[in-house]
Amino acid sequence: MKKRDFLKKTLTSFGSIVALPVLAGKTSADKTDDKVLACEVSPKETRGPFPIKSPAELMRANIIADRQGIALQINLKIQAQKAECSPMSGAQVDIWHCDAEGHYSEYGGVRLQEKDYTRVSFLRGRQTTDENGEVSFISIFPGWYPGRAPHIHVDVLEEGKIVLSTQVAFPEESTAAVYVSRGYQGKEDTPNKSDGVFRNSLAGNVADSVTGNPADGYTLSKVLTVG
Repeated sequence: MKKRDFLKKTLTSFGSIVALPVLAGKTSADKTDDKVLACEVSPKETRGPFPIKSPAELMRANIIADRQGIALQINLKIQAQKAECSPMSGAQVDIWHCDAEGHYSEYGGVRLQEKDYTRVSFLRGRQTTDENGEVSFISIFPGWYPGRAPHIHVDVLEEGKIVLSTQVAFPEESTAAVYVSRGYQGKEDTPNKSDGVFRNSLAGNVADSVTGNPADGYTLSKVLTVG
């Protein structure tokens, strides 16, 4: 598949997401417990230090802008634990991440990021979930910056209120393939297991799947559960 074709792909199906099998003879309470265990609430993580500033102005699926890098389609499914793991339709999903060189838009000229990108908003966007609780963004594979493993920030909002702030980590086999590519900085200095955000919650943070290759681009899929 050519890169331009990859960028034109529509949202791919997540398939059926179901609770754990229910064994014969279980009570109603047992069945409810199984459903809760099947969709543990996603880890709540910090939004900083570069949170999205004006998401209402960034309603868009393509968040690349002028950034260069390997194509990445980000597929997210939002579900609600309190509603027996059912999809959350009509929720707003904000995402943001750094570029291939580790820089964030909307910030700069400070110790944490000397390069000034305060007047642009690349690699940030908002979408509203469909009836299946799904959104899709077209982006580039993020780079990294010192002290953090590669990641994507996600906020989920319901009726204008943030109900989940989290971060999505990448399997290290995918970053290893990407970061030897032109425009990236080489291997990250902080693996997932050493990252201060991920090391105690990595199982809940890591993407459900990251498929593809540097030539054709990648697709990241992740189910996020709101409490």
